[in-house]
Amino acid sequence: MHLKELERLKAVARFLTFESGKLQELNEIVKLAADICGKPAAMITLLDKDSQHIKYSFGTEIKETPRDYAFCNHIIHQDDVVVIRDTAEDIRFADNPLCDEFSIRFYAGSPLKTTDGYTLGGLCVIDQVPGELSGMQEQMLGVLSRQVIHTLESEYHMHMLKEQYLEAKNAEIKLRSFFESSPSCHMLIDKDLKIIVFNKALAEFMLNNHQMVMKVGENVMQYVGEEFTADFLQHYHTALKGEAVKTERSLVHAGREIWWQFDYNPAFDPNDEIIGVSYNAIDISELKKAQQDTLDRDQSLKAIAYIQAHEVRRPVSSILGLMNLFKFDGYQASADDLMMMERAVIELDEKIQHMVKHTSKT
Repeated sequence: MHLKELERLKAVARFLTFESGKLQELNEIVKLAADICGKPAAMITLLDKDSQHIKYSFGTEIKETPRDYAFCNHIIHQDDVVVIRDTAEDIRFADNPLCDEFSIRFYAGSPLKTTDGYTLGGLCVIDQVPGELSGMQEQMLGVLSRQVIHTLESEYHMHMLKEQYLEAKNAEIKLRSFFESSPSCHMLIDKDLKIIVFNKALAEFMLNNHQMVMKVGENVMQYVGEEFTADFLQHYHTALKGEAVKTERSLVHAGREIWWQFDYNPAFDPNDEIIGVSYNAIDISELKKAQQDTLDRDQSLKAIAYIQAHEVRRPVSSILGLMNLFKFDGYQASADDLMMMERAVIELDEKIQHMVKHTSKT
């Protein structure tokens, strides 16, 4: 077996054995993928040596398949979204039993690639009829796949950080190798609001956006912006009481708005005593944009449906009525009749242009 594949399988094994606490969040992303792509089912897959494991899904009960037949096997070596519009017309799936067993005719998948370059599997959508995705839908599927891997890696790194820190809290390294591998902003704070440790991502963010150099042992509040102080302290004290907090909000950094997901979790010592709070901040701006794009598209579709159901019918009814009058009069029309016809046609044209304008937004 190729060395790179062996390393990939090791990466997959980490996430197969690690039980994520983000079940609801990951299932919400899967559902959002199905909604955005307009497909009835979506799933997150992990591919090990022999099997395709489906740990998070929406609209399907499939839990595991042989890897030889896995559709996501075709995206392991890809960087972009793979779309199979009709499996019945694709020679690669001519003898694939999954097409018959689960009636799969359409597939689109985006690879789940870790920060160190290993593709674990994919975020995919499926349907029982042939179909396609728009350019925006493909782009959003890619955005959501990056959010999936970001969530999995961040939680895994934080999980490892907590375990290793408690084992080596008096050691000089303090889990730096684990901490620095995460793209999210991580920090451990003691019960007196003193910073115990923080990762490189957080230090670089504070320096680049706020020109502040972070230091271990300092009070964390000097790095918390005034508009964020009340929220931060409320959630910090909640976590100190043993209750985990997850929240979202936007903040402005160096003139740029960023949507964040914040996690505050109690940090325990080996005797299950709370020694502080673990803080995690993930940039979810792309996910928020995807959600807003979906909302905007839905509003445009509703507007089009309203125009079709109500506004277009009026000029069409007028035209049909005039045509019946013309027919009754032997197709003779007065100037007034023709002017009424012209006004109805102009109104119909305006409604059609209005519909085209809304359609261009979807």
